[in-house]
Amino acid sequence: MTNRKVVPFNPLAKRHLGESVGQGMLRQAVVPLIDLSAFDGAGIYAIYYTGGFQGYEVIAERNRNQRFGVPIYVGKAVPKGARKGGDLEATPGKVLYNRLKQHAKSIEEASNLDIADFHCRYLIVDDIWIPLGESLLIAKFNPLWNKLIDGFGNHDPGKGRHAGLRPRWDVLHPGRPWADRCETRDETAEQIVSEARDYLRNNPPPDDTTMITT
Repeated sequence: MTNRKVVPFNPLAKRHLGESVGQGMLRQAVVPLIDLSAFDGAGIYAIYYTGGFQGYEVIAERNRNQRFGVPIYVGKAVPKGARKGGDLEATPGKVLYNRLKQHAKSIEEASNLDIADFHCRYLIVDDIWIPLGESLLIAKFNPLWNKLIDGFGNHDPGKGRHAGLRPRWDVLHPGRPWADRCETRDETAEQIVSEARDYLRNNPPPDDTTMITT
């Protein structure tokens, strides 16, 4: 009989550090996306949907019944220049708030979404831990707008740079002026809705309370 190899617990392992940040975010209060007040800081966030858009029924019902347990999108906001390294003591400004306001604008410009159906949680985090927390939350929840319907977090590529395909998110939720200038995709909104339903059927979203320990 062979002995089972036991790996000592390492509280500083990336996975456990990421879990700590993710749990901290999921303990934050839920705020209507339209009612955000300005604040300073960088960090991570989750956006929740409760409306009636076709294809999102599973997400919306779970968020209504479980009080925002299934994010439709998870993201991060890091200070400008963070990837290149810089002043570790520099203040990040309102980068997380501005990121959430950019998302709110995208939703408001969409012709078939209502900003009143969106809420968010967010956590201000020291820069070094932000990517870990975001990665952990995306791996845990497989959010639909991160995994299948890409493009929600995209920005206007700028004048003369619209030769790329229109993001799938904008095919499904038309209205952002810059996306209308991108090349048309072969996929239709109906095809993407069908894929969304299949995706949610095959990847049932977990309840976020399974990450929260007392």
